[in-house]
This record gives sequence, C-alpha cells and structure tokens, in this order.
Amino acid sequence: MALVNEHFLKLQNSYLFSDIAKKVNSFKITHPKDKIIRMGIGDVTQPLPPAVIEAMHKAVDELATKETFHGYGPEQGYSFLIDAILKNDYASRGVYLEPSEVFVSDGAKSDTGNIGDMLRHDNSIGVTDPVYPVYIDSNVMSGRTGILENGKWSDVVYIPCTEENNFIPSLPDRRVDIIYLCYPNNPTGTTLSKDELKKWVNYALANNAIIMYDSAYEAYIQDTDIPHSIYEIKGAKKVAIEFRSFSKTAGFTGVRCGYTVVPKELNAFTLNGETVQLNKLWNRRQSTKFNGTSYITQRGAEAIYSPEGKKQVKETINYYMTNARIMKEGLRACGLNVYGGTNAPYLWLKTPDRLSSWKFFDKLLYEVNIVGTPGVGFGPSGEGYLRLTAFGDRNDTMEAMDRLKKWLHQ
Repeated sequence: MALVNEHFLKLQNSYLFSDIAKKVNSFKITHPKDKIIRMGIGDVTQPLPPAVIEAMHKAVDELATKETFHGYGPEQGYSFLIDAILKNDYASRGVYLEPSEVFVSDGAKSDTGNIGDMLRHDNSIGVTDPVYPVYIDSNVMSGRTGILENGKWSDVVYIPCTEENNFIPSLPDRRVDIIYLCYPNNPTGTTLSKDELKKWVNYALANNAIIMYDSAYEAYIQDTDIPHSIYEIKGAKKVAIEFRSFSKTAGFTGVRCGYTVVPKELNAFTLNGETVQLNKLWNRRQSTKFNGTSYITQRGAEAIYSPEGKKQVKETINYYMTNARIMKEGLRACGLNVYGGTNAPYLWLKTPDRLSSWKFFDKLLYEVNIVGTPGVGFGPSGEGYLRLTAFGDRNDTMEAMDRLKKWLHQ
C-alpha cells in the first residue's frame, strides 16, 4: 500500500493566485464586456530585451548544426553565465565569490521551495509577516510548520512587518534556525537599510542560524544606501543563501532563469555537532534532481550583462518604476495610505474603511474592474491590505488610477 506524505494534506486547498484566478474567471463569465485591469499577479508585460532575443536566436541556430550543438549542460550552469553573474552582480559591489558557489536554475521560486531538501524537518523557521507564500507552503510540505490555528502555523515564528513598526521586522524573541528574508520585499515593496540587515546577519552568526535571502527584486532598488546583496554585510557568507531571478529583472517570467548562491563558508550541523558544508549538499542535490537550465535560456541571460543588454534592462525597469510612481501618486491623491513602490515594483495599499482584504478585493473587481492581491493571502499581518504591482501596461496603469479616483469620489 502506497502511503501519502500527509504533510501535503495540511496545505490549504489551493495556492493564493489560483484562488484569485477563479474569482476573476467567474467575473468574466458574468461580465463578458467589462475590461479588467490586472494589477495582482506579478507577471511582466514588456517584451524581452532585444539583446536577449538576439542571443537566444543565435543559440537556437547553434543547436541546428553538429559542430555547435549542445546537449546536456552542467547542472550548476554554464561558466559563461556564471562568470557574467560574478563580475556584474557581485564583484562590481565589492563582493567576491567563487564560480562553484553559484548555481543557475529555472528561477528563484523553485530554489526557495527546494532549498529545504537538505535541512532537517525539525528545524524551527521564522518568517517576516506578511510573506511570500512559497516559503510557508514548502515548509508545510516538509513537516516543519506544525498545525494551522487561526491563520497561523503553530511551529512558525511570525515576525510582523506592519504600519506600526514602519515595516521593519524586529529580531525574533526566541531562537530560530532558519530565517526567510525578502528584500526589496514581496509583498510590501519596502526595503532594509544596511544597518538593519546587519542586525539579522549578527543574529544568525550568534545563533548558528541560516538566512534564506530572496533578492529577486534587487534590480529595482533606486536608493544608493540600500544593499543589493546580503553579502555586502560582513560575515553574511557564513550564514546566508541568496536567491536571484531574471524574471522581473529582464522579463524572464516565461523563459525561466535565476540563480542561487551557496557560499562555501556556510555550514549546518549534524545531531552530533559536526559541521557540514551546504555548498556540497546543494551541489549533490542539484546534480541528482535537476538537469540544468537550457543552453538557449542561459545564453539569453548572459546577454543581459552586455552593454546593450544592461541599457535595455534599465529602460524596462524604469518603465515599471514610472508605473509605480504614477500609481503611488494616484492612490495618495485618492486619500489612500500606500507603501512601497519606491525601491520595488510592488505597492502595499491599506484598505479604506477597515475593509477586509478579500472584501476590498471583491469591491475593486466588481465595482472598478481592477484586480489586486488580498494582503491576508501573504499572512496574518497582511489583513487589511492589498498588493498592487507596477508590471502593467502604461495606459492601463493610468486608466486604473482614473477609475479609482472617479470611484472613490463619486
């Protein structure tokens, strides 16, 4: 008799964004003529940079001839892409890593979900709240979260990031083994200064904890004093794994490519207290369960770092951040409280009149035909908020703000 992993049965019936899709599809059936403006799911709308397209076309042509054909590549990623990552994302900021510390993948979502494979099921975990749902759900699957009680998992340490504390998380009041941090933050769009991030690194060093640092949105940072990598903090290589993504940086949501850094200085421990280098374990895991990101995709990612690619990526990021500015100004002009949108493509909107997240979602959908993401879907501290993204079309962004102004002032 085949037995199921019963931890999967603890998961809520569906993923947050699946619930949103069902609600939107139901609305479309009953209101087929209404134009919906989607500002919920963080998918991009602008095309891939021309430099990326050119590189991918060239890579396809290479696969068409025997002399330049590529079959299986290295599970860790091709050296041409890893070298470009090291030079542009790290060395340029005074961070020096070895090529064998970088692992190219099909995106940050996969790696943040899979990283727990090499850590024991009884590690305690801490998450900032609200939080990207994958961090929680992947730990539910691994049996680390306990049971769900009143919207919270019993074995998860929730670290509130709220209006009251300016969305800056406090250090946990008890020891935590694994800490998830995402900055610039999804969903709140807020950031941590170097001094604030240093507190977390020092905490991890003092407690032999590991920080899972998701910096998928670092390319959107505008302020020079905001760190792009946790490794800009002294000692972070001993305690942190960093996840990066090309999805929002260069429009790779449909292409799929990112990378994870696992420093060789980072260790975990056996029950006997012996140290184990996690770089070796992750390499073994990837070599066993992953056949590597496609050659075509990695050539496209490499082109992001070319002079033309950098310029084109910056133009796209500026496009989305202009959307964010238009949205933030428009929402504030409507008398709404909104956060983020300065160093990140997400805006965290406080619902008016103390409406619940889902109630406000429904009102926006049915009365204004705008789709957001209910804040409570990101955790208990997200109740009373809605996440909006700046990844839309410019005309749709402006139309959405006009609709909101008319709706709120009618």
